[in-house]
Amino acid sequence: MRIVAALAEGRNYVSRLAREIGMSRPLLHMHLQRLEAAGLVVGSLELSDSGKAMKFFEVSPFAYALTPQVVAEAARTLTDQAAKTAGEQHAAGPEPDEQVSDEKERAT
Repeated sequence: MRIVAALAEGRNYVSRLAREIGMSRPLLHMHLQRLEAAGLVVGSLELSDSGKAMKFFEVSPFAYALTPQVVAEAARTLTDQAAKTAGEQHAAGPEPDEQVSDEKERAT
């Protein structure tokens, strides 16, 4: 919501927007990609005066009705996504810290 609120004031590029809202550039970029995929923001690549490519983002016109059903569906997709992520992590094996802990237990 902070990203959309900041972009409602006018278009901006990632580095400046990250400074303005106090968020890391990688995290902001991830959120902007998701907002763009959802159709809430639009990004356009432009060249600066110095020739550097910069991607500017701006809010797309949108209107959503927030109903209990919409909230329930959003919660369901978040839960499904969290379960999928947990399943992928489990399939990939233990985290490095867990692996070290397991190795220590076997050594004793």
